[in-house]
Amino acid sequence: MNTLENLDQDFIILMKSMKTAGKKIAPVWPLENFVAVNPYLGFTERRFEQVAHELATAGDIQMTLPSSFYLKKIEEGSLKKEDILQVLKQRKSKLGYKEFIQSVEKNKDSDESMIYVSTVADLATQITQKDWNRFVTSRISQWAASYFDKGQAIWIAADQQESIFKAWKTEAQFDKTPELSGLKDFRKIIQSFPDHPIQAAQKAIELLGIPVDQTSFYFHRLLLKQGGWAAHVARLDWDNQLAGGKDGMMEEFLAVLICWEAGLLKSLQGFEIMPSWEDLKDQWIRSEADLEVNQQLTENLILQEAFDLATQRKLIEKFKNIQGENKTKKKQPKAQAVFCIDVRSEVFRRNLELVDQSIETLGFAGFFGFPINYIPLGHQSGEAQCPVLLKTGPTIEEKLPDPESHEKAVKERILSHQLGNVWKTFKSGAVTCFSFVSPMGISYLPKIFTDSFRWTRPVPHPDKHGISSNILKGKTVQLEPHYHEADTAGIPLDQQIQMAKNALKAMSLTDDFGKFVLIVGHGSSTVNNPHATGYDCGACGGHTGEANAKVAAAVLNNREVRTGLLQENIFIPVQTIFLACLHDTTTDEVTIFNEQQVPSERAQELEELNNSLKNAGKASRTERALRMSSQKNSSVEKMIFAKSKDWSETRPEWGLAGCSTFVVANREKTRNLDLEGKSFLHSYDWKKDQGFSILELIMTAPMVVTSWINLQYYGSTVDNKHHGSGNKTLHNVTAGLGVIEGFSGDLRVGLPLQAVHDGENYQHEPNRLQVIIHAPLEAINGILEKHPTVKNLCDNEWIFLMAMDEEGNISDRYKGNLKWESLTQHVA
Repeated sequence: MNTLENLDQDFIILMKSMKTAGKKIAPVWPLENFVAVNPYLGFTERRFEQVAHELATAGDIQMTLPSSFYLKKIEEGSLKKEDILQVLKQRKSKLGYKEFIQSVEKNKDSDESMIYVSTVADLATQITQKDWNRFVTSRISQWAASYFDKGQAIWIAADQQESIFKAWKTEAQFDKTPELSGLKDFRKIIQSFPDHPIQAAQKAIELLGIPVDQTSFYFHRLLLKQGGWAAHVARLDWDNQLAGGKDGMMEEFLAVLICWEAGLLKSLQGFEIMPSWEDLKDQWIRSEADLEVNQQLTENLILQEAFDLATQRKLIEKFKNIQGENKTKKKQPKAQAVFCIDVRSEVFRRNLELVDQSIETLGFAGFFGFPINYIPLGHQSGEAQCPVLLKTGPTIEEKLPDPESHEKAVKERILSHQLGNVWKTFKSGAVTCFSFVSPMGISYLPKIFTDSFRWTRPVPHPDKHGISSNILKGKTVQLEPHYHEADTAGIPLDQQIQMAKNALKAMSLTDDFGKFVLIVGHGSSTVNNPHATGYDCGACGGHTGEANAKVAAAVLNNREVRTGLLQENIFIPVQTIFLACLHDTTTDEVTIFNEQQVPSERAQELEELNNSLKNAGKASRTERALRMSSQKNSSVEKMIFAKSKDWSETRPEWGLAGCSTFVVANREKTRNLDLEGKSFLHSYDWKKDQGFSILELIMTAPMVVTSWINLQYYGSTVDNKHHGSGNKTLHNVTAGLGVIEGFSGDLRVGLPLQAVHDGENYQHEPNRLQVIIHAPLEAINGILEKHPTVKNLCDNEWIFLMAMDEEGNISDRYKGNLKWESLTQHVA
């Protein structure tokens, strides 16, 4: 019999094992701010290849496409013999190119399965010929949707005031569905577990007969089977820790899954599952010690690395061929436009520079150095307009300049919202819905007709709902410090000066200001699209960059701020006006919000600027239309604008599909390059960066975030079943948080298949991020050494890191452990 001391030790080991498994689950943000997340976030301390084998073993999760994809690339000539030989050489393989390809061809149709961890639900499904996997997932998902609901459901069954485990256990003791489905005494079994989640998990582990020190792999498997809801719980823990609180929700959720397993095993004893369960346990315990057993996966990983090197090779050649054209003498621009580093901005920036060579463009994270909590007109609480890696900064309220007009607009918007809620309740009520359909349904016919022909927008834009067009034009921001709901809002002058200084220095924009400086946020126009915020600005927390652009422009136009900046040796000419803008990435239109601040005598300059923006938009639409394969014969203008209002459109735009490169350098290094809308571009001048503090900020924030975006698209491409969200035509929004595919199942994570594939070809091909930095190698190494988490991304090949020389060539490639390989021979 165990002593109390042994029990305590087992309890500690169990807690540690549960926490270790939970850390392997990447968080996922809700649809209201669906920001990109690296689905492999919990594994970056290990090498890409090792993780591929573990995920295949633990959850049958793939980290490459099938070998047929790479063989096709070899046929097309984009993946060359030299790329594959380079990988084989690095791995010290004895195989030659011919022998390797023959082996790939032989194994490509192999049905060799991975040895993966089986659960009780897996075994029960196999023995009883009843899909207990689907049943368990459905029951957990139904409960979780109710417990975590954010206001979508009319009736809430779960007790949201209780902790995760206690709320589930309470409901499970009354839910007769498992017993009606054949699980004998399931409610009594659940009732017998302690109320404390770890103690309950400990008892469940004893019933399952799993040694407490050999549970981590099994726990990971359980979480992967409920990966969507597990990811949501991981995000709750993430937010709590970011706010200075504690985590622990993941352990509670895992306890639910462990108790389900034990309850299932005990309820199905009549099917003689136990002997098979004992055999399976031995199998997966052995498999944990030897993961690299699948030859087909090993070969695919070689092909994938060669495919990444092929992309790298093309980049090196591209920069080599253009470097001579980048030596043009820099002229004073008439205007500068600061865009988000988003890959869609690369297309617009390039076209804007082509239609008007007197405009200079820059790239910076789309919150523009102003991490704010923004309260829209008529709202009581705000939304975080900053990257999820950062804490929210000052609270800013949206307002109208005239107090009387402001008060009237707020009342009208609140009334509109209240009437909308009443009308929605009437339409969806259990009784009133019938009254709605019969007498009122016919009145919707004209609206249905115009919406179907894409003449009108089916639903109003959420940022414009309840606000007249006149009010929209007059909206501004309130920077003066004041109180809102007993909290302080606004930005004091000294803080405005500090934020302005930090932003301008990080943009490498501290002199030679043009007459206009455009701060261009971005957003997307789509309808009937649950993942719409995923097309907005990730740097603004899955919102448009409108608020950040308005705040940045207001601060930088402030005369007192400019006076304060003089002490920082930053002189902004009196005639320089910062314009707050928004780039609609679906239609490629740019809106300027504060045109009224431009004096009448400069109206001609403003008109010329607007014409340049319109011409650049038209050129960008034409370029983007080439990827819209199904509409090639249509009018470009008509097609693009129709897609933004079409409620049946599954691909209104391609978002960041194709993202594969991140360049940190002056624009002059890339100005004449066509990077095909696949590159994040961050402006940076290392010669102005004393102590390399700005480079440190770029490598620890934007570089990490762009890696997240890249790996979200990567994961959604190579394994959409596990790291994507499936077919968007089957999506149903659940709990106001995410989507399920069809009528039941787990919460889906990642991107829909339609976001990466056009029905015939991948619009996002699996490439890990290629980062090119124009800075001394010693500076880059110093930052890597200071930040182990960033170093892990590079050392373990989640990111491929390269350096650029003064001539604009890619001169060095990072080999890991702070060592570099010269590429001079490749670019000479």
